[in-house]
Amino acid sequence: MVAQRGGRAGDGEQGAALQLWLGSWLAGLKAGAYAVDAGGAIVALNSEAEALLARSAEDLLGRDAHDFLHRDGNGMTIPRSECSMMEAFIARRTRQEDLGYFERGDGTLLAMSWLATPLRISADEVGALVVFHEHDSAGSSLQGPALSVELLSELERLALLAETTTQLTSTLDVDEALDRLVRLVVPLLADWAVVDLIRDNDEVWRTVVAHEEGGRLVRRKDLEGAMPPVPQASPQPLSRALRGAGSTLATPETYQGPPDSGIAVEQRRLFDSTHMHSAVIAPIRGLREVLGALTLGRSDRPESFTGADIPLLEDIARRAGLALDNARLYQRQRKVAETMQRHLLPQMPRVPGLEMATRYLPAPHASQVGGDWYDAFYLPDQALAVVIGDVVGHDLDAAADMAQLRNILRAYAWSHQEPPSVVVSHVDEAVPHISEVEMATMIFGRLETDAMGQWTLRWTNAGHPPPLLVTHDGQSRYLTDGHGLLLGTHISMPREDATVVLPPLSTLVLYTDGLIESPGRSLDEGLERLRRNAASLAHRPLEGFTDLLMERARPEDNDDDVALLVVRVPSEDGPPI
Repeated sequence: MVAQRGGRAGDGEQGAALQLWLGSWLAGLKAGAYAVDAGGAIVALNSEAEALLARSAEDLLGRDAHDFLHRDGNGMTIPRSECSMMEAFIARRTRQEDLGYFERGDGTLLAMSWLATPLRISADEVGALVVFHEHDSAGSSLQGPALSVELLSELERLALLAETTTQLTSTLDVDEALDRLVRLVVPLLADWAVVDLIRDNDEVWRTVVAHEEGGRLVRRKDLEGAMPPVPQASPQPLSRALRGAGSTLATPETYQGPPDSGIAVEQRRLFDSTHMHSAVIAPIRGLREVLGALTLGRSDRPESFTGADIPLLEDIARRAGLALDNARLYQRQRKVAETMQRHLLPQMPRVPGLEMATRYLPAPHASQVGGDWYDAFYLPDQALAVVIGDVVGHDLDAAADMAQLRNILRAYAWSHQEPPSVVVSHVDEAVPHISEVEMATMIFGRLETDAMGQWTLRWTNAGHPPPLLVTHDGQSRYLTDGHGLLLGTHISMPREDATVVLPPLSTLVLYTDGLIESPGRSLDEGLERLRRNAASLAHRPLEGFTDLLMERARPEDNDDDVALLVVRVPSEDGPPI
């Protein structure tokens, strides 16, 4: 039986993992075990620990293990700076001692032998697992039932595999996953880590060659890069792994004979350059295909890999394969989604004297397209329609709804020579009957110039963030007039139009809420950040203005798409439409 503290390690997968380790691996042993979180508080224990300590789980859970239990031979509390168990806990190292003392519930001392090892409590929290049993004064405690080298190795293996799963499955970026993989195994298991990945068209790329140097990981870029094709009949370890065969041990002698392929030549070069004397090579398999191979090598430490090391490496490679498979699928879907989104967005018309720039960025943590869009097109009277909009949703349906709404708006704007407010009202009335759009925001405006070259914007706003106008000398203000209800409310209310004269060389910024909203700050803060950055960039050429504005104003914790349409009017002597 394993008791756990609610709200911490007992929650979700971490609680299940603790129960597995303490229950399945230790319940059959006559040994006490408890887990502590990063602060040293007890978060789980087994029934043997309750019996040995003469304390109930309710009495132990949530207590600081050091203050509550650790004592010297006289029953006095040990200063933390002098406690060897605390030293191991703080250093995140495994340590065991033959004799120590815990205070029992009845006030007596339990003379015990103990082992402490780091234990991942959650994705970002490392605590410790303490295993202990009553000290055997007649002989070595290692002859007792609990603290064997095999147990230590098994605990460390489980902890490493759990951390591998947590680290690799918490990212959908291939490069980040590989970096985490290398840091998990070097220098813990090996001096070198090599990752070969199979790309499209069965091309092999030596993606990572890394080792520890002065306490940090160093990449050997000269050994990375394109690899020869995988031979179909070679018995050599890497060739076999890249074909999905079993894991194999390798030494420099493995590749000293006449090479049977280009890969064998590269492997000889790898061993010569890294001075690895022993390596183990395992395939990295996805759900449907072989993704590559993972090689761990030793050059500094004298111990060679043995067949007993292969199961652990295969477990790590298996988890790496699942993570890389997910990351590749995500990136493939994301690329397709971005391509679809960009094809749905229109090309901007060429307008004499008028500069326009557009940008679209998908949500950084989403694999699907969204409903943000921009548009600009000529109207029958040669005015220029400008649009920015956002359909509710972040999926393929939202993108399809966006395309429907854009087409409906274009049709009404072209066929109805009426003010923007009237056009948008017609669109709002029609959308529920001829499209799947449920709710959306939009700014629809008309840009036109008179014979003197003076530009005027007339617009209406259906629940969208207000346009931003920046003059050439850096003055900036939001155009808050003309604001009305978003589309899809089914509320019949008159919409308003607003008009503003655009000064020469001024810049009009139309954007979606992904540029100003984030979980970490208020909407007012986002608007102010956008305004100040736009003002500071007023003298920049339009393309540079747009790129830098997107870079500086977009929140770091943004989780939404961003569409941006920027228009700059010409100087006073610029040509009219």
